[in-house]
Amino acid sequence: MNRQYWERIAPNYNEEIFDVLQNDKSGKIIDAIETAASKEKTVMDIGCAIGKWIPLLATAFKHVVATDISAINLDIAKDRCKDYPNVDYQRMDMSAYSLTVTPCDVVVCINAILTDSLKKRINFFQALDLSLNGNGTLILVVPSLESKLYAGIIANRWNVDDENKEKIESVEKAYALAKNIRQGVTDIDNVPTKHYLKEELELLLKLEGFTVDRIEKINYTWKTEFHNPPKWLEEPYPWDWMCVAQKS
Repeated sequence: MNRQYWERIAPNYNEEIFDVLQNDKSGKIIDAIETAASKEKTVMDIGCAIGKWIPLLATAFKHVVATDISAINLDIAKDRCKDYPNVDYQRMDMSAYSLTVTPCDVVVCINAILTDSLKKRINFFQALDLSLNGNGTLILVVPSLESKLYAGIIANRWNVDDENKEKIESVEKAYALAKNIRQGVTDIDNVPTKHYLKEELELLLKLEGFTVDRIEKINYTWKTEFHNPPKWLEEPYPWDWMCVAQKS
């Protein structure tokens, strides 16, 4: 998931990428943002993509810094959100080894730390700290590894969607899949994507000096996992992890 990947899919972002805002029927992410919000505060939207969260942030905060690795995403976001003059758009790779950033009071980062590169993820988590003022609030959403494995077990046990039609073409592919799962990386549409354990997420943030207030499930419907989920398949539903943390 490098810059070229995001530039390529940017024109079809709505069709290619899961919409967290639309699918969070509980409203927990919005509640967390509104609780942290103030007309006196600044907020950074890390990995803003095409700007789906910007209208909410721009009306709740004094100033928004919207960052993304993709220049095309940012251009689309600017056009979509041109009615909000308090937004500054910056192309930025938060996984870079060298980063210059002006910190904000609140950081919102929703399903942006997805790279299969451990080194880039380390850099990204360090960038979360750099992006926040002292006593600032982080609202972070990441894919759940527990949920991914749970859905896979269901698909295999009841042959849902023909067991997701997963095909392992070669020994090399099988080795890569086995190697990746040891660090929580599983494929989404054949793209290696990092997923997180709850305890792993808490540890990673503590190592960067954050105090974790809470980690909650953001539940979705089974249609986000399967084309044809069985009618009997109900709770527990698939989920992402949302973490609210404070910078010391």
